Amino acid sequence: MSALVRIHAQFPKAFEPLLGEKARYKVFHGGRVGCKSWQFARALLIRGLTGVRVLCTRETQSSIKESVKQLLADQIKLMGLEDYYRILDQEIRGPRGTLFIFKGLSDPEALKSAEGVDVCWIEEARIVTETSWKKLDPTIRKPGAEIWVSFNPELETDYLWQLFVSNEPPPNSVVRKVTYRDNPWITDEIRQQIAHMRETDYDEYLWVWEGHTRVALEGAIYAKELRATKSSGRICRVPHLPGKPVHTFWDLGRSDVTAIWFVQMFGLENRVIRYYQNNGEHISHYVDYLRALEEEHKYTYGTVWLPHDADEERLSSRRTTRQQVEDAQFRVRIVPKVSIADGIQAARTIFPNCYFDQAETVDGIAALGAYKYDVDDDGTRSKLPEHSWASHGSDAFRYMGVALRDEPVKVKPQPKPHVKVRPGPRAWMAR
Repeated sequence: MSALVRIHAQFPKAFEPLLGEKARYKVFHGGRVGCKSWQFARALLIRGLTGVRVLCTRETQSSIKESVKQLLADQIKLMGLEDYYRILDQEIRGPRGTLFIFKGLSDPEALKSAEGVDVCWIEEARIVTETSWKKLDPTIRKPGAEIWVSFNPELETDYLWQLFVSNEPPPNSVVRKVTYRDNPWITDEIRQQIAHMRETDYDEYLWVWEGHTRVALEGAIYAKELRATKSSGRICRVPHLPGKPVHTFWDLGRSDVTAIWFVQMFGLENRVIRYYQNNGEHISHYVDYLRALEEEHKYTYGTVWLPHDADEERLSSRRTTRQQVEDAQFRVRIVPKVSIADGIQAARTIFPNCYFDQAETVDGIAALGAYKYDVDDDGTRSKLPEHSWASHGSDAFRYMGVALRDEPVKVKPQPKPHVKVRPGPRAWMAR
Protein backbone atom coordinates (compact mmCIF):
# COMPACT_ATOMS: atom_id res chain seq x y z
CA MET A 1 0.00 0.00 0.00
CA SER A 2 2.94 2.36 0.58
CA ALA A 3 3.93 1.83 -3.05
CA LEU A 4 0.42 2.88 -4.08
CA VAL A 5 0.64 6.14 -2.14
CA ARG A 6 4.10 6.97 -3.47
CA ILE A 7 3.18 6.30 -7.11
CA HIS A 8 -0.06 8.26 -6.87
CA ALA A 9 1.89 11.30 -5.68
CA GLN A 10 3.92 11.20 -8.91
CA PHE A 11 0.83 11.08 -11.13
CA PRO A 12 0.52 14.10 -13.47
CA LYS A 13 -2.61 16.14 -12.78
CA ALA A 14 -3.98 15.75 -16.32
CA PHE A 15 -4.33 11.99 -15.79
CA GLU A 16 -5.99 12.01 -12.37
CA PRO A 17 -9.39 11.01 -13.87
CA LEU A 18 -7.90 7.58 -14.60
CA LEU A 19 -7.86 6.89 -10.87
CA GLY A 20 -10.14 9.49 -9.35
CA GLU A 21 -13.32 9.37 -11.46
CA LYS A 22 -15.90 6.76 -12.35
CA ALA A 23 -16.82 6.80 -16.03
CA ARG A 24 -17.78 4.29 -18.68
CA TYR A 25 -15.38 5.82 -21.21
CA LYS A 26 -12.04 7.47 -20.45
CA VAL A 27 -10.58 8.90 -23.64
CA PHE A 28 -7.17 10.59 -23.79
CA HIS A 29 -5.96 11.99 -27.10
CA GLY A 30 -3.25 14.43 -28.13
CA GLY A 31 0.25 14.81 -29.47
CA ARG A 32 3.40 12.81 -29.00
CA VAL A 33 5.26 12.58 -25.66
CA GLY A 34 2.04 13.38 -23.83
CA CYS A 35 2.85 10.23 -21.76
CA LYS A 36 -0.58 8.70 -22.43
CA SER A 37 0.66 5.11 -22.67
CA TRP A 38 2.91 5.48 -19.61
CA GLN A 39 0.13 6.87 -17.44
CA PHE A 40 -2.47 4.35 -18.63
CA ALA A 41 -0.03 1.55 -17.74
CA ARG A 42 0.79 3.07 -14.35
CA ALA A 43 -2.84 3.67 -13.46
CA LEU A 44 -3.78 0.09 -14.33
CA LEU A 45 -0.88 -1.34 -12.36
CA ILE A 46 -1.90 0.75 -9.36
CA ARG A 47 -5.48 -0.52 -9.65
CA GLY A 48 -4.09 -4.01 -10.06
CA LEU A 49 -2.74 -3.95 -6.51
CA THR A 50 -6.31 -4.34 -5.25
CA GLY A 51 -7.55 -6.80 -7.89
CA VAL A 52 -8.65 -6.02 -11.46
CA ARG A 53 -9.10 -7.89 -14.75
CA VAL A 54 -7.80 -5.94 -17.76
CA LEU A 55 -8.06 -6.58 -21.50
CA CYS A 56 -5.31 -4.73 -23.37
CA THR A 57 -6.23 -4.53 -27.04
CA ARG A 58 -5.77 -2.71 -30.33
CA GLU A 59 -7.28 -3.05 -33.79
CA THR A 60 -4.74 -5.60 -35.03
CA GLN A 61 -2.19 -7.61 -33.06
CA SER A 62 -0.44 -10.48 -34.81
CA SER A 63 1.81 -11.34 -31.86
CA ILE A 64 2.29 -10.56 -28.18
CA LYS A 65 5.27 -8.39 -29.17
CA GLU A 66 2.87 -5.86 -30.71
CA SER A 67 0.92 -5.49 -27.47
CA VAL A 68 1.52 -3.21 -24.48
CA LYS A 69 2.80 -6.17 -22.46
CA GLN A 70 6.42 -4.99 -22.60
CA LEU A 71 5.36 -1.45 -21.66
CA LEU A 72 3.58 -2.81 -18.59
CA ALA A 73 6.61 -4.95 -17.72
CA ASP A 74 8.86 -1.89 -17.94
CA GLN A 75 6.55 0.11 -15.70
CA ILE A 76 6.42 -2.69 -13.14
CA LYS A 77 10.21 -2.43 -12.89
CA LEU A 78 10.29 1.38 -12.86
CA MET A 79 7.72 1.52 -10.07
CA GLY A 80 9.40 -1.19 -8.02
CA LEU A 81 6.44 -3.56 -8.18
CA GLU A 82 8.32 -6.76 -9.11
CA ASP A 83 7.20 -8.39 -5.86
CA TYR A 84 3.55 -7.89 -6.78
CA TYR A 85 3.41 -9.02 -10.42
CA ARG A 86 4.37 -12.17 -12.37
CA ILE A 87 5.17 -11.58 -16.04
CA LEU A 88 4.29 -14.74 -17.98
CA ASP A 89 4.58 -15.52 -21.70
CA GLN A 90 1.07 -14.43 -22.68
CA GLU A 91 -0.26 -12.57 -19.64
CA ILE A 92 0.63 -10.68 -16.48
CA ARG A 93 -0.73 -11.77 -13.10
CA GLY A 94 -0.95 -9.69 -9.94
CA PRO A 95 -2.34 -9.74 -6.41
CA ARG A 96 -5.95 -10.54 -5.52
CA GLY A 97 -6.72 -12.13 -8.87
CA THR A 98 -5.40 -9.30 -11.04
CA LEU A 99 -4.93 -10.41 -14.65
CA PHE A 100 -3.74 -8.58 -17.78
CA ILE A 101 -4.55 -10.27 -21.10
CA PHE A 102 -3.57 -9.14 -24.59
CA LYS A 103 -5.70 -9.61 -27.73
CA GLY A 104 -6.22 -7.80 -31.03
CA LEU A 105 -9.76 -6.70 -31.86
CA SER A 106 -9.56 -8.53 -35.18
CA ASP A 107 -8.94 -11.77 -33.23
CA PRO A 108 -12.24 -13.65 -32.67
CA GLU A 109 -10.95 -14.61 -29.22
CA ALA A 110 -10.80 -10.93 -28.20
CA LEU A 111 -14.53 -10.66 -27.57
CA LYS A 112 -14.50 -13.89 -25.57
CA SER A 113 -11.69 -12.44 -23.47
CA ALA A 114 -13.66 -9.23 -22.98
CA GLU A 115 -16.43 -10.80 -20.95
CA GLY A 116 -15.93 -10.16 -17.27
CA VAL A 117 -13.16 -7.57 -17.58
CA ASP A 118 -13.13 -4.52 -15.33
CA VAL A 119 -11.15 -2.34 -17.75
CA CYS A 120 -10.57 -2.60 -21.48
CA TRP A 121 -7.60 -0.51 -22.63
CA ILE A 122 -7.54 0.27 -26.37
CA GLU A 123 -4.09 1.51 -27.40
CA GLU A 124 -3.42 3.28 -30.74
CA ALA A 125 -7.18 3.64 -31.00
CA ARG A 126 -7.15 6.04 -33.94
CA ILE A 127 -7.34 3.08 -36.36
CA VAL A 128 -10.17 1.26 -34.56
CA THR A 129 -13.00 0.70 -37.03
CA GLU A 130 -16.69 1.31 -36.44
CA THR A 131 -17.31 -2.43 -36.87
CA SER A 132 -14.77 -3.36 -34.19
CA TRP A 133 -16.06 -0.75 -31.76
CA LYS A 134 -19.70 -1.78 -32.12
CA LYS A 135 -18.74 -5.38 -31.40
CA LEU A 136 -16.53 -4.54 -28.42
CA ASP A 137 -18.57 -1.85 -26.66
CA PRO A 138 -21.60 -3.98 -25.72
CA THR A 139 -19.33 -6.89 -24.78
CA ILE A 140 -17.72 -4.91 -21.94
CA ARG A 141 -20.82 -5.32 -19.78
CA LYS A 142 -19.66 -6.15 -16.27
CA PRO A 143 -21.29 -3.64 -13.86
CA GLY A 144 -18.97 -0.66 -13.47
CA ALA A 145 -16.64 -1.80 -16.28
CA GLU A 146 -14.70 0.93 -18.09
CA ILE A 147 -13.23 1.36 -21.56
CA TRP A 148 -10.00 3.35 -21.69
CA VAL A 149 -8.97 4.80 -25.05
CA SER A 150 -5.60 6.35 -25.90
CA PHE A 151 -4.47 7.65 -29.28
CA ASN A 152 -2.69 10.26 -31.33
CA PRO A 153 -5.20 11.43 -33.97
CA GLU A 154 -4.56 11.18 -37.67
CA LEU A 155 -7.61 12.05 -39.78
CA GLU A 156 -10.75 14.00 -39.04
CA THR A 157 -12.71 10.99 -40.34
CA ASP A 158 -11.23 8.49 -37.84
CA TYR A 159 -14.14 6.75 -36.14
CA LEU A 160 -13.26 7.27 -32.49
CA TRP A 161 -12.21 10.87 -33.14
CA GLN A 162 -15.66 11.46 -34.56
CA LEU A 163 -17.36 9.58 -31.73
CA PHE A 164 -15.61 11.24 -28.79
CA VAL A 165 -13.96 14.47 -29.98
CA SER A 166 -15.58 16.00 -33.07
CA ASN A 167 -19.11 15.37 -31.81
CA GLU A 168 -20.81 15.30 -28.44
CA PRO A 169 -19.37 12.20 -26.72
CA PRO A 170 -21.59 9.42 -25.37
CA PRO A 171 -22.94 9.87 -21.84
CA ASN A 172 -20.65 9.02 -18.92
CA SER A 173 -17.49 9.95 -20.83
CA VAL A 174 -14.29 11.65 -19.68
CA VAL A 175 -12.49 13.09 -22.70
CA ARG A 176 -9.11 14.80 -22.24
CA LYS A 177 -6.60 16.28 -24.63
CA VAL A 178 -3.02 15.94 -23.39
CA THR A 179 0.20 17.17 -24.99
CA TYR A 180 3.88 17.48 -24.15
CA ARG A 181 2.94 20.27 -21.73
CA ASP A 182 1.32 17.63 -19.49
CA ASN A 183 4.50 15.54 -19.36
CA PRO A 184 6.58 16.50 -16.31
CA TRP A 185 9.50 14.36 -17.50
CA ILE A 186 9.99 15.94 -20.94
CA THR A 187 13.66 16.54 -21.79
CA ASP A 188 15.36 19.66 -23.11
CA GLU A 189 16.24 17.73 -26.28
CA ILE A 190 12.57 17.06 -27.00
CA ARG A 191 11.69 20.67 -26.31
CA GLN A 192 14.29 21.72 -28.87
CA GLN A 193 12.77 19.35 -31.46
CA ILE A 194 9.35 20.80 -30.78
CA ALA A 195 10.56 24.39 -31.11
CA HIS A 196 12.38 23.61 -34.36
CA MET A 197 9.35 22.00 -36.01
CA ARG A 198 7.11 24.82 -34.80
CA GLU A 199 9.38 27.30 -36.57
CA THR A 200 9.98 25.30 -39.76
CA ASP A 201 6.78 23.30 -40.41
CA TYR A 202 3.86 24.61 -38.43
CA ASP A 203 1.23 22.31 -39.95
CA GLU A 204 3.30 19.25 -39.09
CA TYR A 205 3.90 20.67 -35.61
CA LEU A 206 0.15 20.94 -35.03
CA TRP A 207 -0.29 17.27 -35.88
CA VAL A 208 2.81 15.74 -34.27
CA TRP A 209 3.07 17.73 -31.04
CA GLU A 210 -0.31 19.42 -30.50
CA GLY A 211 -2.46 16.43 -31.40
CA HIS A 212 -4.58 17.98 -34.12
CA THR A 213 -5.82 15.94 -37.03
CA ARG A 214 -4.01 16.34 -40.32
CA VAL A 215 -5.76 19.21 -42.06
CA ALA A 216 -4.60 20.51 -45.42
CA LEU A 217 -5.00 24.20 -46.04
CA GLU A 218 -6.18 23.43 -49.57
CA GLY A 219 -9.84 24.38 -49.74
CA ALA A 220 -9.77 26.24 -46.43
CA ILE A 221 -11.66 29.52 -46.43
CA TYR A 222 -8.67 31.38 -45.01
CA ALA A 223 -5.97 29.39 -46.85
CA LYS A 224 -4.39 32.42 -48.54
CA GLU A 225 -4.46 34.50 -45.37
CA LEU A 226 -2.97 31.76 -43.19
CA ARG A 227 -0.15 31.09 -45.64
CA ALA A 228 0.71 34.78 -45.64
CA THR A 229 0.53 34.87 -41.84
CA LYS A 230 2.93 31.94 -41.51
CA SER A 231 5.36 33.04 -44.22
CA SER A 232 5.67 36.52 -42.74
CA GLY A 233 6.43 35.20 -39.26
CA ARG A 234 3.26 36.47 -37.63
CA ILE A 235 2.72 33.21 -35.74
CA CYS A 236 5.34 33.89 -33.12
CA ARG A 237 5.81 34.75 -29.47
CA VAL A 238 3.33 37.54 -28.72
CA PRO A 239 3.82 38.77 -25.15
CA HIS A 240 0.96 40.09 -23.07
CA LEU A 241 1.66 43.64 -21.88
CA PRO A 242 0.16 44.21 -18.40
CA GLY A 243 -1.90 47.37 -18.13
CA LYS A 244 -2.86 47.35 -21.80
CA PRO A 245 -6.56 46.49 -22.38
CA VAL A 246 -7.34 42.95 -23.50
CA HIS A 247 -10.40 42.77 -25.74
CA THR A 248 -12.27 39.48 -26.13
CA PHE A 249 -14.36 38.23 -29.06
CA TRP A 250 -16.80 35.40 -28.42
CA ASP A 251 -18.83 32.78 -30.22
CA LEU A 252 -21.48 31.37 -27.90
CA GLY A 253 -22.34 27.71 -27.68
CA ARG A 254 -25.32 26.34 -25.87
CA SER A 255 -24.97 22.56 -25.95
CA ASP A 256 -21.68 22.78 -27.82
CA VAL A 257 -18.51 24.88 -27.88
CA THR A 258 -18.02 28.48 -26.76
CA ALA A 259 -14.86 30.06 -28.20
CA ILE A 260 -13.00 33.24 -27.19
CA TRP A 261 -10.12 35.18 -28.80
CA PHE A 262 -8.06 37.53 -26.59
CA VAL A 263 -6.51 40.55 -28.37
CA GLN A 264 -4.45 43.61 -27.47
CA MET A 265 -4.42 46.55 -29.92
CA PHE A 266 -1.22 48.47 -30.68
CA GLY A 267 -1.82 51.06 -33.38
CA LEU A 268 -2.78 49.00 -36.43
CA GLU A 269 -1.51 45.75 -34.94
CA ASN A 270 -3.94 43.17 -33.54
CA ARG A 271 -1.85 41.10 -31.13
CA VAL A 272 -3.75 37.88 -30.53
CA ILE A 273 -2.37 36.66 -27.21
CA ARG A 274 -4.71 33.79 -26.34
CA TYR A 275 -7.50 31.54 -27.55
CA TYR A 276 -9.83 29.53 -25.31
CA GLN A 277 -12.72 27.17 -25.91
CA ASN A 278 -14.73 24.73 -23.86
CA ASN A 279 -17.76 22.57 -24.26
CA GLY A 280 -21.12 22.46 -22.48
CA GLU A 281 -20.24 24.94 -19.73
CA HIS A 282 -22.49 27.61 -18.21
CA ILE A 283 -21.59 31.24 -18.98
CA SER A 284 -20.27 31.55 -15.41
CA HIS A 285 -17.43 29.18 -16.33
CA TYR A 286 -16.12 31.61 -18.95
CA VAL A 287 -16.52 34.58 -16.65
CA ASP A 288 -14.49 32.71 -14.03
CA TYR A 289 -11.85 31.92 -16.66
CA LEU A 290 -11.47 35.61 -17.51
CA ARG A 291 -11.19 36.46 -13.82
CA ALA A 292 -8.52 33.79 -13.34
CA LEU A 293 -6.44 35.35 -16.13
CA GLU A 294 -6.93 38.72 -14.49
CA GLU A 295 -5.58 37.32 -11.23
CA GLU A 296 -2.77 35.10 -12.55
CA HIS A 297 -1.56 37.08 -15.58
CA LYS A 298 -2.65 40.63 -14.68
CA TYR A 299 -5.09 40.95 -17.59
CA THR A 300 -6.89 44.30 -17.74
CA TYR A 301 -10.03 43.91 -19.82
CA GLY A 302 -11.33 46.33 -22.39
CA THR A 303 -14.47 45.30 -24.29
CA VAL A 304 -16.16 41.93 -24.29
CA TRP A 305 -17.57 41.58 -27.81
CA LEU A 306 -20.52 39.18 -27.94
CA PRO A 307 -22.52 38.00 -31.00
CA HIS A 308 -26.05 39.21 -31.56
CA ASP A 309 -27.63 36.12 -29.96
CA ALA A 310 -26.18 37.24 -26.61
CA ASP A 311 -29.33 39.34 -26.24
CA GLU A 312 -31.55 36.25 -26.34
CA GLU A 313 -32.91 35.07 -23.00
CA ARG A 314 -31.58 31.72 -21.79
CA LEU A 315 -34.21 29.42 -20.37
CA SER A 316 -31.90 28.09 -17.67
CA SER A 317 -31.41 31.51 -16.10
CA ARG A 318 -34.20 33.72 -17.47
CA ARG A 319 -31.45 36.20 -18.30
CA THR A 320 -29.50 36.96 -21.44
CA THR A 321 -25.84 36.17 -21.82
CA ARG A 322 -25.17 39.88 -22.13
CA GLN A 323 -26.84 40.56 -18.79
CA GLN A 324 -24.88 37.79 -17.08
CA VAL A 325 -21.55 39.08 -18.39
CA GLU A 326 -22.43 42.66 -17.48
CA ASP A 327 -23.37 41.48 -13.98
CA ALA A 328 -19.73 40.37 -13.67
CA GLN A 329 -18.67 44.00 -14.25
CA PHE A 330 -17.41 43.61 -17.82
CA ARG A 331 -17.98 46.22 -20.51
CA VAL A 332 -20.03 44.49 -23.21
CA ARG A 333 -20.64 45.38 -26.85
CA ILE A 334 -22.68 43.44 -29.38
CA VAL A 335 -21.05 42.72 -32.74
CA PRO A 336 -23.07 44.24 -35.61
CA LYS A 337 -25.17 41.60 -37.35
CA VAL A 338 -24.05 41.02 -40.93
CA SER A 339 -24.25 38.13 -43.38
CA ILE A 340 -21.79 35.24 -43.01
CA ALA A 341 -20.20 36.13 -46.35
CA ASP A 342 -19.71 39.73 -45.24
CA GLY A 343 -18.29 38.54 -41.94
CA ILE A 344 -15.76 36.29 -43.68
CA GLN A 345 -14.66 39.20 -45.81
CA ALA A 346 -14.30 41.36 -42.71
CA ALA A 347 -12.11 38.67 -41.13
CA ARG A 348 -9.94 38.59 -44.24
CA THR A 349 -9.34 42.33 -43.97
CA ILE A 350 -7.88 42.08 -40.45
CA PHE A 351 -5.58 39.10 -41.10
CA PRO A 352 -2.62 41.20 -42.36
CA ASN A 353 -2.58 43.10 -39.04
CA CYS A 354 -2.86 40.03 -36.80
CA TYR A 355 0.02 38.47 -34.85
CA PHE A 356 -0.81 35.15 -33.16
CA ASP A 357 0.95 33.76 -30.11
CA GLN A 358 2.30 30.42 -31.29
CA ALA A 359 1.67 28.62 -27.98
CA GLU A 360 -1.56 30.15 -26.68
CA THR A 361 -3.55 30.24 -29.95
CA VAL A 362 -2.73 26.78 -31.32
CA ASP A 363 -6.29 25.47 -31.20
CA GLY A 364 -7.70 28.66 -32.69
CA ILE A 365 -5.26 28.65 -35.61
CA ALA A 366 -6.06 25.00 -36.27
CA ALA A 367 -9.76 25.89 -36.40
CA LEU A 368 -9.09 28.69 -38.91
CA GLY A 369 -7.10 26.23 -41.05
CA ALA A 370 -9.92 23.68 -41.06
CA TYR A 371 -12.73 26.17 -41.76
CA LYS A 372 -14.14 25.19 -45.15
CA TYR A 373 -17.19 25.73 -47.30
CA ASP A 374 -19.82 23.04 -47.24
CA VAL A 375 -20.60 20.95 -50.31
CA ASP A 376 -24.15 20.79 -51.67
CA ASP A 377 -25.86 17.54 -52.62
CA ASP A 378 -24.91 18.02 -56.28
CA GLY A 379 -21.22 18.23 -55.36
CA THR A 380 -20.85 21.98 -55.87
CA ARG A 381 -19.40 24.24 -53.22
CA SER A 382 -21.96 25.86 -50.97
CA LYS A 383 -21.95 29.55 -50.16
CA LEU A 384 -21.98 28.66 -46.47
CA PRO A 385 -19.22 27.12 -44.34
CA GLU A 386 -19.72 23.57 -43.14
CA HIS A 387 -20.57 23.17 -39.48
CA SER A 388 -17.74 21.26 -37.82
CA TRP A 389 -15.40 21.41 -34.83
CA ALA A 390 -13.67 24.33 -36.58
CA SER A 391 -16.81 26.50 -36.76
CA HIS A 392 -16.75 27.98 -33.27
CA GLY A 393 -13.23 29.41 -33.23
CA SER A 394 -13.68 30.61 -36.82
CA ASP A 395 -17.02 32.25 -36.06
CA ALA A 396 -15.50 34.08 -33.09
CA PHE A 397 -12.70 35.30 -35.38
CA ARG A 398 -15.29 36.38 -37.93
CA TYR A 399 -17.01 38.43 -35.25
CA MET A 400 -13.65 39.99 -34.44
CA GLY A 401 -13.30 41.02 -38.06
CA VAL A 402 -16.73 42.65 -38.09
CA ALA A 403 -16.19 44.44 -34.78
CA LEU A 404 -12.80 45.85 -35.78
CA ARG A 405 -13.94 46.83 -39.24
CA ASP A 406 -17.28 48.42 -38.40
CA GLU A 407 -16.55 49.76 -34.91
CA PRO A 408 -12.76 49.84 -34.56
CA VAL A 409 -11.27 49.88 -31.09
CA LYS A 410 -9.52 53.21 -30.64
CA VAL A 411 -6.11 52.98 -29.03
CA LYS A 412 -3.19 55.28 -28.51
CA PRO A 413 0.25 54.20 -29.72
CA GLN A 414 2.24 52.56 -26.94
CA PRO A 415 6.01 52.49 -26.46
CA LYS A 416 7.68 49.19 -27.31
CA PRO A 417 8.28 47.05 -24.21
CA HIS A 418 11.92 46.51 -23.29
CA VAL A 419 12.36 42.80 -23.91
CA LYS A 420 14.97 40.44 -25.25
CA VAL A 421 14.29 40.11 -28.96
CA ARG A 422 15.08 37.81 -31.81
CA PRO A 423 15.54 38.71 -35.47
CA GLY A 424 12.24 39.24 -37.20
CA PRO A 425 9.79 41.77 -38.54
CA ARG A 426 8.79 43.07 -35.08
CA ALA A 427 11.13 43.78 -32.17
CA TRP A 428 8.48 42.98 -29.54
CA MET A 429 8.27 39.30 -30.57
CA ALA A 430 10.12 38.17 -27.47
CA ARG A 431 11.23 34.66 -26.76
